[in-house]
Amino acid sequence: MSIDLHTHTTASDGSMTPAGLVSRAFERGLEAVAVTDHDTMGGVAAAVEEGKRLGIEVIPGVEISVDFQPEMHLLGYFFNNGYNSIYKSLKELRAKREQRNPKIIKKLNEMGFDITLSEAESLAPGGIVGRPHIARVMMDKGYVSGIGEAFEKYLASGRPAYFKKEKLTPEEGLSVIAEARGVPVLAHPIYLNMDSVQLDKLLEQMAGQGLKGVEAYYTYNTEEQTSELIRLAKKHNLLITGGSDFHGSFKPDIEIGSGKGALNVPYSLLAALRQAGSERV
Repeated sequence: MSIDLHTHTTASDGSMTPAGLVSRAFERGLEAVAVTDHDTMGGVAAAVEEGKRLGIEVIPGVEISVDFQPEMHLLGYFFNNGYNSIYKSLKELRAKREQRNPKIIKKLNEMGFDITLSEAESLAPGGIVGRPHIARVMMDKGYVSGIGEAFEKYLASGRPAYFKKEKLTPEEGLSVIAEARGVPVLAHPIYLNMDSVQLDKLLEQMAGQGLKGVEAYYTYNTEEQTSELIRLAKKHNLLITGGSDFHGSFKPDIEIGSGKGALNVPYSLLAALRQAGSERV
């Protein structure tokens, strides 16, 4: 029995509709799936409805970026209907994202790439344009061989067409999720590029600020990294979660539930997460 607590739909930067994603999770034999789009919960209602139809549990969620080098993302999970208070904060975060996109396009144009913002917008039926959509345009026009190459050469942090967007601090991000009665979890810690000692100190600090869990199971983790994250989570009395970071065709090598093939997030982890959610009153 497996679950996937980190997925993206067309509401943000995934290629599958919310209903389509839930259907894919059901076909893959998952017992539960969380929809965690970037800075929006716009796909949750349709996903939950499809989950009821198919008999698979759908957990409302969100993923937000916070200001940290090289990068930090927080996942929020909600097990009640009290998360309306997060919508205002998410709207503000989306506005900051939208301010960055024209700068990226302008820089790419200056570098000789003939692409427009409207072309990227056409790939984002949910209305939220992100770098994966811009990368997809570059790929479709033959400028790069794939989305990964677009990020590696042009769009990732430190690359020539990267622009940092204004973000919440980690503590503010934790508060935004907590105030909406959500359970905040640190997403894919491997991207923090920290050793075990550094991560130990960070988790201690963030636990004191309201962090409730760690995404210990993740597509790109080695077995050793997963084991170490589980150890640190237990040390700091944090929940253990996991997910594939599924984006559909925008990350074609990642399958829902199984990641690159070896990922298996145990269903047993969901009980503790659900309990934590029920206590957020």
